[in-house]
Amino acid sequence: MSEPKPIRIGVLGAGYIATWHADAIQATPGAELTAICDTSADAASGMAEAYGAEAFTSVEDLVAAGVCDAVHVLTPPNTHKALTIQCLEAGLHTLVEKPVALSADDTREMVAAAEKAGRVFAAGHNFLGLPSYGRLKTLRDQGELGRIVEARINWCLPLGPLRAGPYGIWLLREPQNLILELGPHPFAFAVDLFGPLEINALDLGQPVELEGGGIRHQSWRILARAGAVDVTFTLSMAETIDDRSVTLRGSSGMARLDYAADTLVTTKDNTADLVVNPFLKEAGLAIDHLREAFVNVTRQASSLNQKSPYGLSFRGSTAAFVDAVRRGGPVDPRFSGESAITVMQAIDDTIAKMPKIDAPPVAKGKPKPTVMVIGGTGFIGRNLTRTLVSRGYDVRVASRGKRGPFDDIADHVEVAQVSLYDKDSLVKAMEGIDTVFNLAKSMDKTWEAALKNDVGTAVRVAEACMEAGVKRLIYTGTIASYDMSDPKQVITEETDFGDIENRNLYARSKAECERRQMAMYREVGLPLVIARPGIVVGAGGPLQHWGIGRWHGAGAVRLWGDGTHNLPFVLADDVSDGLIRMMEQDEAVGKSFNLIGEPMLSGRDYFDAIHDRLGARIQVSSSSLEALWLSDGVKFGLKRYALRRKGVVRPSLADWRSRAHLSQFDNSYPKQVLGWKPEADREKFLTAAIDQAGLFGL
Repeated sequence: MSEPKPIRIGVLGAGYIATWHADAIQATPGAELTAICDTSADAASGMAEAYGAEAFTSVEDLVAAGVCDAVHVLTPPNTHKALTIQCLEAGLHTLVEKPVALSADDTREMVAAAEKAGRVFAAGHNFLGLPSYGRLKTLRDQGELGRIVEARINWCLPLGPLRAGPYGIWLLREPQNLILELGPHPFAFAVDLFGPLEINALDLGQPVELEGGGIRHQSWRILARAGAVDVTFTLSMAETIDDRSVTLRGSSGMARLDYAADTLVTTKDNTADLVVNPFLKEAGLAIDHLREAFVNVTRQASSLNQKSPYGLSFRGSTAAFVDAVRRGGPVDPRFSGESAITVMQAIDDTIAKMPKIDAPPVAKGKPKPTVMVIGGTGFIGRNLTRTLVSRGYDVRVASRGKRGPFDDIADHVEVAQVSLYDKDSLVKAMEGIDTVFNLAKSMDKTWEAALKNDVGTAVRVAEACMEAGVKRLIYTGTIASYDMSDPKQVITEETDFGDIENRNLYARSKAECERRQMAMYREVGLPLVIARPGIVVGAGGPLQHWGIGRWHGAGAVRLWGDGTHNLPFVLADDVSDGLIRMMEQDEAVGKSFNLIGEPMLSGRDYFDAIHDRLGARIQVSSSSLEALWLSDGVKFGLKRYALRRKGVVRPSLADWRSRAHLSQFDNSYPKQVLGWKPEADREKFLTAAIDQAGLFGL
């Protein structure tokens, strides 16, 4: 017999989560990734090229092409219902990323559409596809835990956007969106294990005020009951240690599933006497932990890290979906439409218990912007926009979304939806604008992608400025473009970038952006100023700043190098002040400025200050940059030759040493030319950088 044809699957939405789904589809026997669809042609084509699929910008075109039997819907949650029904009516089997919809009623309509079309509908409750969860259910079903009376299900993972943005994303638009986005994970476990949930109480805590107004709660504690089982849900989004777990307590034993790590350990009573009893209990736990550790490390090593717990969860849910499509249904109960309805009903019931949270007032009045900020919803961009308004300027913020975190100053700030890939729309958005600040950046994986997305965009913005008659373009590069590997070197604006071709992609692409724009300054009179901020800290900035070291959760960081030399810290307020001075002073045109604060803190000093002032002892360790470079070489070889990935690069040893910021900076030039005065008082600096920064969201 001939092999059955593979199930052809398309992906709708080319955002971050799409690569996890795409990898899972490619790893699933009997499945073939054939199409990527996104309203952004560049996003669709870029991902399609990487995965050998066809690119589409509309569902209509994808359906008409006849290249798919099924789709994964991975677009923002508010679009799920309409897109899912459209795909089902077009004859496509559909898996929908969580939350599958915005309510149980919407989910019922989607399930009904699947039944009417005779197609498979599956909920993307991916963590139910983990191998360790299957083992937990087996323990439960075989009675190993006895009669279960209590379940504690945690989703405790820092949510960076609550503290550092971007604030215009769907997740933060409404208070209930947090439970809609995060709730399906823990609720799906409870529903699959015990059935429908009765929500008894909700307690919200640890409120954080969003920039621009509005309160969001980082702590959600939900008391529920499923039959005779008490269920407690804890969702925590503050900067705490990761705890994503399911704990079942029964009459004969207790089991704890760490679904972020795909590990399962159990505790049972024993019949030994006196001190032997607790010894055997703890020894059993130790053996379980060792077993799980060895299983995980063996799995990761043998798969070249392709079978991470997160990746395995998507493989499990995708395999169940493909199996159902191949058999003609029904799908595994874990991912069924009925399960999705039950999960969404529990979320509806939780939302119904939320206290009323008033929307922040929106300032009235029509702005008359003369300044445009591209990247205005990011950390530095938000600070710059607010500083501009405080100094009497009205601002137009170019954004992919319709809203930004500026409702409280909406009489001085307007948000314009602009595609940075469309020069005509950029030119139109620059009407009436005297100064453009370009803070946009692109994090790419290949040099070809960087040339297109980062360098190409910078040049396009510059060309639009010329066509629109903008009087000044201020571009933010990065100090990362410098070779900072020599501790004896003192860097000024006259320092050359050095051998940029063997640097990391971000440093190299930003340097190329500078080179091409400076050529436009010399050749066609582009009114350009370049700013290179240092390690920027302050209110709205992240705790886990990768300019300082490699983070392993909120509680542990591995410094680049030994962490004893001075780092080029600078306050966000000082960066904004420097950028505005570049706009206001004519002598700045054609020049570049390194915005580095006064020498004050090493990496270890910074974390010692966090402990002293906030009482949070972060585990800090040094690193050998040479060892990291060698390790990176091994990874490079595996990616290029074993996994056959195209376009991978290996930064030089100097690049790795440069990450430690070993060279020091002389910041006298912006002081001399611009009259810039970065904070020089250590106590005031630490107050702004740590005390007022909201690093832990508390």
